Amino acid sequence: MSSHHIVKEKQEPALIIANGEACSGELLGQLLEWSPFIVVLDHAIYRVLELGIKIDVWMGDFDQQHDFEAIRSQQEPLEIISTPDQNKTDLEKAIDFLIDRGFPAANIVWATGRRADHAITNITNLVRYKEQIHLVLFDDHSKIFPLKCTYEKWYVAGTPISLIPIGQVEGIQTSGLKYNLNDEILILGYRSGNSNEAEKDGIVRISAQKGDLLIMECWD
Repeated sequence: MSSHHIVKEKQEPALIIANGEACSGELLGQLLEWSPFIVVLDHAIYRVLELGIKIDVWMGDFDQQHDFEAIRSQQEPLEIISTPDQNKTDLEKAIDFLIDRGFPAANIVWATGRRADHAITNITNLVRYKEQIHLVLFDDHSKIFPLKCTYEKWYVAGTPISLIPIGQVEGIQTSGLKYNLNDEILILGYRSGNSNEAEKDGIVRISAQKGDLLIMECWD
């Protein structure tokens, strides 16, 4: 599976491939379509090699042995970056790397499923970077991204949309949803906006005055 069309550098979101549950080939193909800059995390490299994807950066703490030269020979040119810092997850390190390189946006796949602790951490950490880079996490059932300022998008009636607070979120206002919020509070573990939906074909608007909110477009 190749990802190489020719596009202007950083015109398309970078792609981070983590090491959780794989997504469908169709979804991965859509994200690869316009030749993104691709970062692969640690042991996911072997699954990526099996798919024949050309990548740009391989990074991780590399706490197990790898044949770096053999992998490099299959991916030349390839930047290999060791990130031994145990105070951050591999995904956080990849996001920091892309911010340092000046990327304005990145998509993330293979970051959910498998271990629940990894999945929860990967999802909730998205809010930390909302002022620095536009992040969207995809799997076969969800598109997840943090709210920044006011969000507006046209949706088909019945599209499932969940609002998940990270901590406490205040002053939430929505329009276009089946169950709208009017200056309300959501609190993680106590009250969330799970399994709402677009009321009709049209624009959905979501805003919040204080706190970190994740928006999830979901499908079964």
